[in-house]
Amino acid sequence: MLRRFLPSHESIKQHRLLQWLGPRLHDPCLWHLNRRTVAKAVAIGAFFGLMIPVAQIPAAVIASLVLRANLWLAAVSTLISNPFTYAPLYYVAYRLGAGILGRPASGATADAPVIDSFAQWLTHAWQWLGGVGQPLLLGMALMAVTGAVVAYYLAEGLWRYHVLRKRRARVQRRIARHPAG
Repeated sequence: MLRRFLPSHESIKQHRLLQWLGPRLHDPCLWHLNRRTVAKAVAIGAFFGLMIPVAQIPAAVIASLVLRANLWLAAVSTLISNPFTYAPLYYVAYRLGAGILGRPASGATADAPVIDSFAQWLTHAWQWLGGVGQPLLLGMALMAVTGAVVAYYLAEGLWRYHVLRKRRARVQRRIARHPAG
């Protein structure tokens, strides 16, 4: 069902903006679904989906090119974070980071400062990084790494479960066709 909405492999390989990738796009691991490429793609997508708030899909695609994971699944897996999940994810990330750094989780700051120059913006950004930013970034990094590891093993485990279930069903059909006795 999903394939009708996605461009074909050939159209992607022939696209003029992607010609610079050359033979890298012809790697079969980028397009086939198997246990390893799926597990790597889901882990990549979970990592970038939880780690960075912008350009998640391009980052996941680049990582899947380098690590030879399924491109589509890496891109789709980044959608673990979306406009509906940003607030809870960032809240949990901040609380996690603040807990690890031993800082009390503070409330929001009162008023946004008026920034007239780049130097003032840089000073404000540095103060933010020292206050809310450090716990948030630490929490996001920990959640991204943990999410990637969990996603990898969960995808691999679900793949194995599916294969074993199909194998058992095949054996059961064989037994039903040729009963012993």
